[in-house]
Amino acid sequence: MKERVALIFTLLLVFVQACNDDDGGTIPTVPPRPLAEVEAENDADIQEFLRTHSYNYEEFQNPPAGFDYKIVLDTLIKGDGKIPLIEQVSNVTLPVESSFYNLEEDVTVDHTLYYLSARDGVGGSPTVADSTFTSYEGSLLSGLVFDGVSTYNWQYLPFFLRGYAEGVTKFNVGENVSTFPDGTFEIEGSGIGIMFMPSGLAYYNNPPLGSGIDLYEPLIFQVNVGLYVNNTDYDNDGVPSIVEDLNNNGILSDDNTDIEQEQTTGFNIFPNHLDADDDNDGTPTR
Repeated sequence: MKERVALIFTLLLVFVQACNDDDGGTIPTVPPRPLAEVEAENDADIQEFLRTHSYNYEEFQNPPAGFDYKIVLDTLIKGDGKIPLIEQVSNVTLPVESSFYNLEEDVTVDHTLYYLSARDGVGGSPTVADSTFTSYEGSLLSGLVFDGVSTYNWQYLPFFLRGYAEGVTKFNVGENVSTFPDGTFEIEGSGIGIMFMPSGLAYYNNPPLGSGIDLYEPLIFQVNVGLYVNNTDYDNDGVPSIVEDLNNNGILSDDNTDIEQEQTTGFNIFPNHLDADDDNDGTPTR
């Protein structure tokens, strides 16, 4: 029995060594693609989608009985008279630094986020640093749905994709929450919209495993924005989170006034919007 185990172990060693000899003992890696190259490719794909697709805007303009206020995207058919998305969307340009994705290149590349309001909300609009009460659906340009929730959930926007957070700020929320005896509720006049984002505002070269999202893939998000907390103070330090975006770039994770002290002490490193003691002096920021 011992001889058999020894033989098997020896064969395994030989097999592993042979594999190492084949690939030089290392696992080959593919370096990330250049940011500008991916942005140009993504923007071309998104614009092509917007030129060749439309949505059910007629139902939003004149809602039929029982309409669920869901955006339905359809491929344009020649002669159907439908208005393409490219003629209905608005857009905003956001600079993306290569360092955000730990790329070796040192560049800043403008990325275009496209968005469309299918139903204007009647309330105010959140900032990228606010908590919102939102339902959403995420999909690919191919139509594959990879994520979503059909009921409202609280979302602290700095925890989400940059493109998603920026897109949500383009829509107004609802007002007047009506509750019913069965425990359900309704938010009147919520904002419903859709956004189209390049991978540089999404996952770039690091999509979630098993999500169905490929490397460098553009994303679509439909949102129904019900409510929001104005001037959200996530760490409860007396300073609204949006004020803790010190460089005003819309990215709260890169603002940390006491990072050197945190690195010295070896404790967790928290950006200001998650840190109740921003200067690490032992006294809460408030």
